[in-house]
Amino acid sequence: MTKTRDGILTGISLLGLLAFLYWAETNASEYQVRLLINCAIFITLAVSYNLVNGICGQFSLAPNAFLAIGAYTSALLTMTPAEKQLSFIIEPLIWPLSVISFPYWLSLIAAGSLTAFLAFLMGFPVFRVRGDYLAIVTLGFGETVRVVANNLQSVTNGPLGLKGLVPYTNLWWSFGIMVLSVSFIWRLSKSSFGRAMKSIREDEVGAEAMGVRAFRYKMMAFTISGFFGGVAGGLLAHLITTISPGLFTFFLTFNLLIIIVVGGLGSITGSAISAVLFIQGGEALRIVEEPFSLGPLEVPGIPGMRMVIFSLLLVTVMVFARKGIMGREEFSWEWLIGLMQKIFSPPRPPRPLS
Repeated sequence: MTKTRDGILTGISLLGLLAFLYWAETNASEYQVRLLINCAIFITLAVSYNLVNGICGQFSLAPNAFLAIGAYTSALLTMTPAEKQLSFIIEPLIWPLSVISFPYWLSLIAAGSLTAFLAFLMGFPVFRVRGDYLAIVTLGFGETVRVVANNLQSVTNGPLGLKGLVPYTNLWWSFGIMVLSVSFIWRLSKSSFGRAMKSIREDEVGAEAMGVRAFRYKMMAFTISGFFGGVAGGLLAHLITTISPGLFTFFLTFNLLIIIVVGGLGSITGSAISAVLFIQGGEALRIVEEPFSLGPLEVPGIPGMRMVIFSLLLVTVMVFARKGIMGREEFSWEWLIGLMQKIFSPPRPPRPLS
């Protein structure tokens, strides 16, 4: 009975989301629509990143590499041969990339698949180490991808990057992939695979002693995270329509790390909430990077101040709420119904005196 009720409520929620997207597409401003798309993309990134760092407990710093691979793959596959010829002015694009052009949906699948494949290959040396060493190796992986993109002129166009991409990414693509990624990783975390990953997070040696093949599940989490990171990279490329190696620095990974720590390591719901707060808060804090007046006082804009504030927020969360917004808890309809009953139920009459 509970499962049936939860399924009905989930279906109603999805219908509500569809209605909201239809309303936003026709009534919201271009700026508001762009913010919504950014929120959906970062929710996909945060949830897939949390699969490795939060659910499986492996300190990876590789999402900027996943984004870069996915963005370049999707961009190169959707550009027409004429557009590629105009963009690659220093050194021509290699064959067969120079003559092929795929539909957008197929380029996203290819971006996710190639990123997942490279993540799978990278997982073999990466997961031979643990802890801080794992973070260093994955950080090196991200920097290697960025440096290769900067120097592989015949594939990525080097520092010039790729410009003039068709803005295919819209509300429907971004939110559709967001729902797919959240649903998949949610179900995975509740399955036997997810329980095995959580056991590795708690005690890897103990999990292996109980028969859990830790290397296998870490590789699974890393590969799945790579797939959704690559798809999100394709979405991002066709949202901003211009990509270059300078876009995929460790700064991007740092942003995602803030999101999943503030949301709660291991909480899919927390990652989604924190991603929305990060995007909306980032826009609201633009004022601190621009000159403004505070009464008679003129305050000059300070570039990069937003990240200083976000860093202070991260430190504050680590000190006062070490488990983040949600900790390792997840949203449930039962919790929401109980909360609504407490709010709207009439107060009990006082007991008569005996």
